Amino acid sequence: MNATALMPRQPVPALNLPLLDGGRFVLGAAPGERFDLIVFYRGLHCPICAKYLLELERLAPEFTQRGVQIIVASSDTEDRARRMAAKLQAPALKMAYGLSLISARQWGLYLSASRGTTSIGIEEPALFSEPGVFLVRPDGTLYYGAVQTMPFARPQFQDLLGAIDYAINVNYPARGEYGGDIPA
Repeated sequence: MNATALMPRQPVPALNLPLLDGGRFVLGAAPGERFDLIVFYRGLHCPICAKYLLELERLAPEFTQRGVQIIVASSDTEDRARRMAAKLQAPALKMAYGLSLISARQWGLYLSASRGTTSIGIEEPALFSEPGVFLVRPDGTLYYGAVQTMPFARPQFQDLLGAIDYAINVNYPARGEYGGDIPA
């Protein structure tokens, strides 16, 4: 069973993951000027993830211009994450690995069990998280979040850039924050 959904304008769970460059990503330690864009991907076994992350790499300079720091993370081991990085050749993406399944659940990500070898001939891990995309403000609160139950129909990064522009230009608040009782 998944954890309760994260609430906009509220603190997100802690995130402290090793990066392939040897450092660590600790959410909040050195946030982006306006947002941290955290993209959780399924892992090396997912061909849709590779295509999705390549699109993010292509648009990375535009996110950087807007004060957005990009982190991509999976529950893959270091070896699998390195293989994905070698496949992508995407130096603009800070690649984190080793996301625990407990942490994935805290972020509201869905978990899947292995179905064996994928269409690209790579074995799925026994358990792994499904995709999620989050914008976190420098104060550690959630601005935007989207999670998927499967690899298809993810938020498009070009659309997200337009939304960030709008949010910056009109100081648009995070929405979906109401957690109170629903009137009868």
